[in-house]
Amino acid sequence: MRPSPASAPSSSSKSLGGNLKSTYGWNRSNRDNDGGDEEEQALLDGVARDHGEGDLEMGRTSEERMPGDEIDMKTIRSKMKKVSRDASRTISFHASSKFKSSFPANLIRNQKYNIASFLPLVFYEQFKFFFNLYFLLVALSQFIPALKIGFIVTYVAPLAFVLAVTMGKEAFDDYLRHLRDTEANSARYLILDRNTGPSTIPPTRAVPSSRLQVGDLVVLEKNQRVPADMVLLRTSDKSGTAFVRTDQLDGETDWKLRVAVASFQSMTDKELLAVQGDVYADPPIKDIHTFVGTVSHSPFDETSDRAVPTSSSPQASLLTTSQPPKVDPLTAENILWANTVLAAGSAVGFVVYTGEETRAVMNTSKSETKVGLLDLEINRMAKILCAVTFVLSVLLVALNGFRGQWYIYVFRFLILFSSIIPISLRVNLDMGKTVYAHNIQTDPEIPGTIVRTSTLPEELGRIEYLLSDKTGTLTQNEMEMKKLHLGTMSYGYDSMNEVAHQLAISFGGTHARHGSGLVTGAVLASRGRRDMASKVNDAVLALAVCHNVTPVEGDGEITYQASSPDEVAIVKWTESIGLSLISRERTSMTVRIPDGSTKRFNILDIFPFTSESKRMGIIVRDDQGETTFYQKGADVVMAKIVQKNDWLEEECGNMAREGLRTLVVGKKKLSEAAYKDFDRRYHVARTQTEGRNEAMTRVVEDLERDLELLALTGVEDKLQEDVRPTLELLRNAGIKIWMLTGDKIETATCIAISTKLVSRGQYIHQVAKLRTAEEAQYQLDFIRSKLDCCLVIDGESLQLCLDLYKDEFIELATQLSCVAACRCSPTQKADVARLIRHHTKKRVCCIGDGGNDVSMIQAADVGVGIVGKEGKQASLAADFSINQFSYLTKLLVWHGRNSYKRSAKLAQFVIHRGLIISGEFTRSALSIMYVRLSLTLIVYTVMQAVFSAIFFFAPIALYQGWLQVGYATVYTMAPVFSLVLDRDVNEDVALLYPELYKELTKGRSLSYKTFFAWTLISVYQGGAIMIMSLLLFETDFLNIVAISFTALILNELIMVALEITTWHFYMAVSLIVTLLFYGISMAFLPEYFNLNFVLSVRFIWKVAMIVAVSSLPLYMVRITQRYFRPATYAKLIS
Repeated sequence: MRPSPASAPSSSSKSLGGNLKSTYGWNRSNRDNDGGDEEEQALLDGVARDHGEGDLEMGRTSEERMPGDEIDMKTIRSKMKKVSRDASRTISFHASSKFKSSFPANLIRNQKYNIASFLPLVFYEQFKFFFNLYFLLVALSQFIPALKIGFIVTYVAPLAFVLAVTMGKEAFDDYLRHLRDTEANSARYLILDRNTGPSTIPPTRAVPSSRLQVGDLVVLEKNQRVPADMVLLRTSDKSGTAFVRTDQLDGETDWKLRVAVASFQSMTDKELLAVQGDVYADPPIKDIHTFVGTVSHSPFDETSDRAVPTSSSPQASLLTTSQPPKVDPLTAENILWANTVLAAGSAVGFVVYTGEETRAVMNTSKSETKVGLLDLEINRMAKILCAVTFVLSVLLVALNGFRGQWYIYVFRFLILFSSIIPISLRVNLDMGKTVYAHNIQTDPEIPGTIVRTSTLPEELGRIEYLLSDKTGTLTQNEMEMKKLHLGTMSYGYDSMNEVAHQLAISFGGTHARHGSGLVTGAVLASRGRRDMASKVNDAVLALAVCHNVTPVEGDGEITYQASSPDEVAIVKWTESIGLSLISRERTSMTVRIPDGSTKRFNILDIFPFTSESKRMGIIVRDDQGETTFYQKGADVVMAKIVQKNDWLEEECGNMAREGLRTLVVGKKKLSEAAYKDFDRRYHVARTQTEGRNEAMTRVVEDLERDLELLALTGVEDKLQEDVRPTLELLRNAGIKIWMLTGDKIETATCIAISTKLVSRGQYIHQVAKLRTAEEAQYQLDFIRSKLDCCLVIDGESLQLCLDLYKDEFIELATQLSCVAACRCSPTQKADVARLIRHHTKKRVCCIGDGGNDVSMIQAADVGVGIVGKEGKQASLAADFSINQFSYLTKLLVWHGRNSYKRSAKLAQFVIHRGLIISGEFTRSALSIMYVRLSLTLIVYTVMQAVFSAIFFFAPIALYQGWLQVGYATVYTMAPVFSLVLDRDVNEDVALLYPELYKELTKGRSLSYKTFFAWTLISVYQGGAIMIMSLLLFETDFLNIVAISFTALILNELIMVALEITTWHFYMAVSLIVTLLFYGISMAFLPEYFNLNFVLSVRFIWKVAMIVAVSSLPLYMVRITQRYFRPATYAKLIS
């Protein structure tokens, strides 16, 4: 006998291989473990190819085989060796331990390091950048006596401090990840085990999640996380259904319905352990909406309570199998994915994928160490400065004729000039980032904000693309029925009481006249025209029946669960006006009507919503035996199905402009003969082996003709607080916004409209279900001709475009003002983020709130996680954590602006501080040696070189000992660091004029132009100080150090004051205190300062003149620039 064709697996050799195992009694658990495990799938694929699908797919048993069907095992085994192992698997219910261990361990590991890799990886991440590598080489050079200059601690201590802080932070973060991994891996689960002993009832034992293996039967309880991908075999619900929460997988907070394999639903634990059969599963893939597999088992022998021995041979299996195995197809609705949560009841699952092969892990990308754009720009400038110092060092050695150990002199000069790229720059920037993080976390207007990656605050001021999740990020995922339109009457949110009144009249009148709680349009018809109560009755009854909602009782209250939040909102609305769903099973549902009585409807057929059909329907039969077909769906398809009317299109447009999600509702009464004819044809279509879906669609389409139009509903998806003004402000700031969601294309379109991502009147171009290169190319050509549109594209079409026309697609998409990608997997979201980064070279920010957004958040330049209903997984993985989407405004426009502007100014000033001291060294020497050297070198060389040239080009430091240490620390550090408190505009102006943010993305605050401008300033000021010192104090050359150093310190303090835009109390205090400290320290450093000379009037007025020459011209230039070329923010303030 042959099994039903409907139960046959797919025609691929993989699926056929699974069927062959069932048909011919081959199980991995029944084979010797001598290498056959690795070869078995290849064996079956070879059988499929050699024998075709005809007889094998029909599942003939050993008794039914024809003589020509004998299988030459030697031939097959010879072919096996030529075929590599497939990733698909057929898992016996009694698989051996060796077979189970061949699959990945069920471990969760999010750690970046282990004990052996921590130091190498951290050092690599730090020193792969030239900026840090330069400091390391300079510090190591001080351990070579010939290259030692000054105190070793001045070179080693800053670098060691930076490394210690970085390593400590990395170690602490990784330790927290380790704790989270340990908690997840040690969670204990019950598995069914026949070896637990006869006294164990039920026959279970507890094992940690990390010890679960493929082939285990796992018992799940309510609110328990699913630890691995498993087939749902049995649930505690007698209907064989279970609800799971998938928010950490696909980002949707609605419960998803999963269905147990029908053959196993009624089995007890004892029977499950005694099952003889296996499960075939296709290779693991990333798609969470697709699963192809079969489960096959022999009829259970109720007279035996023993499991089939696992060591039986294939021949023994063939002899003992008197009936063909029963084969049940498996789809995604039979699978519980890892990281989902069982929402109600209990269940038993059969593990098919573990560890890295689970969908959750495959859709999660490894986190990367993020580096800010500002750090990369400084790294490039450091390379330029290093090249300059090298050329300068070689030049000075050349001027001395390459005498002696000239190569050592080159390295000594390089070390002397290392102040041009001071290690204090890294320290100052890291300390500044800490201040920015503190300002963000203590901002009272964005409470609860956490900075998890303190190295990226400046990136917040450079964002040009924002990629946002939808559910829980832009929306609350809370639906509410807002409008009901019946053609001649429209009911808004404030007039729903009138709907309840009309409903009560219709049911009450019928009850009085007919003794029934149910009314039909025909009964209430009067003179050929139904009254309003009848219309309300039909519309509300259709909405109360046409859905896939299930009432779930828990914690003393009933909640409604469905895969679509729209349906839950509508059923809640019907309950609020008097028509309540009180119970539902797979074949029936019960509704309470306004008079308190109940009405039962038998569910004859359900046609679920799909992205292709864009509608769902149901056929029900009431207590009076009346059969009715109800259908609801998107207006674009329902307009062609319902009877002609003159109001539907206009009202759909009106509701869409309000951002409401519309559903058109219709019905059709069926006679008994009509339904029987439909059922017969539909059954034939369902049992076809080829073209099944198309045949079923054609039968249903015959049923859908001339439906009576009942109503149009408008459901609002509540947006997060202040989403619309936030998105508008960000768009005005020049940020392009993309919405990436796992939801349906219709839902994404509605949200794009309601959030104002799509401007009024803007054309929305939807691209869905592309399958060929020609279709993709046509769509790209259309988009190229209409770049002012909003693109809405589904995940399947997006993947096709990325596979075939990646560069062309991303070039066009980045030119559009708005893009919404639907049905996106977590990996696709991350790929889009990386693609935009790579193609545009712009900074990308990704924001989300669920576990499915983690990959996208980690792939972005800046990842922002929202703490919401979906938990803290996105928040923990993000660089910045906020409590609601609207906080993004201040985070980017205000804190991002300040962080970038302050760090840019601080970095350039610290480089200036290093350049000017090197410049002084050079110019002091060149001023004295003007006979031997051209005066033009005064402009282009640096200070230390000149000083060295004075002393016969010897690589000797001008400022040694305490002066060298104090210059970059106590004498200038506090005033320079106070620049992190500066701001060019106040908060109100920054938020009122978001267009100011556009200037930040151009990177003008720190560019090659500003870098070379500061270099020229350093050259001028260093030269002015040294030349003026030598000219005014030609008779006091021994005091040249005290003279030039005093002028240098005063010049730096004045420059800090000139750079300040908005004064802060700490700025004034730091300048005054530093100046006093410098004056007092002169008395304690007699080896550098002669107090009699320093206190003389001649010293004071001449130092004042030097400082005036070095600083006053720059002050005049700044005043002139502010008058003739004011900054944009200055125009707004004035």
